[in-house]
Amino acid sequence: MGAKAGFALKIFQWFIRGIQFCCCALVLAIFSYFLAILSNRGLDIPTWTRAVEGISGIGVLYTILGLLLLCCLAGHPFTSFIAIFLDICFVGSFIYVASSNRGGASSCTEQVDTPFGTGRAADMINGQYPTYRQVCQMETACLAVSIVAIIFFIFSAVLEIVLVRHRRKEQRFGPSPANDYTSGYGRRRGLFGLFRRRGTADTANPNVLPEHTHPDQMRTSYNTEATAVAPENGGYSKYQHDGQVAYPETGIATAHTQPAGYRY
Repeated sequence: MGAKAGFALKIFQWFIRGIQFCCCALVLAIFSYFLAILSNRGLDIPTWTRAVEGISGIGVLYTILGLLLLCCLAGHPFTSFIAIFLDICFVGSFIYVASSNRGGASSCTEQVDTPFGTGRAADMINGQYPTYRQVCQMETACLAVSIVAIIFFIFSAVLEIVLVRHRRKEQRFGPSPANDYTSGYGRRRGLFGLFRRRGTADTANPNVLPEHTHPDQMRTSYNTEATAVAPENGGYSKYQHDGQVAYPETGIATAHTQPAGYRY
């Protein structure tokens, strides 16, 4: 159970990192387009556009590293602490990105505020495409994915804590009868499991050999040269009857005589 739970947590974290990568890549692509137009047309480049470009670029690199290293470093306390710290930093950073693109929260129909300045939605920028409406709609997309990125960076920070706890629990308990000596930790019975009746005895395995007799289970007579029956009251030896030795030490068989008064 422990191995399956760990694998499921890693898959979920990989999915979250993938969403974060897509959000950062989209913001990076749009603002790279903005900066290219501003630079080519000789317009002033606002400082906040450079900041958004840098945040999204670093976010792309961070999420790519997270996707690549997740399979081998997930749950390690040191790397998870760094990941949690960076996730919290990106939460704050994308709050700034969302705030910078607040112009996209409008309907983009009349007067709009864009990185290219303020203008009417239908007008083109310096007589060339794109229009202010198109730029405003791009800002709306950046605002939306910034909010999604904030949510998923919070999720990834929480999941890193879960991965660390899961890894520590696996190291603490390890293989045991509770997990069939595989990995992870035993299954908890839960609240309702306390009231469940335990099953009957396990079915016998036909391939298991019978248990041999232990020394403390053997009779004392098996370990003696002669078995005496009531020796205090004139007992007899199992090797002798009526003065005749049944198995003499010479190795020669002795003729057997019928006792008096005995009938076969």
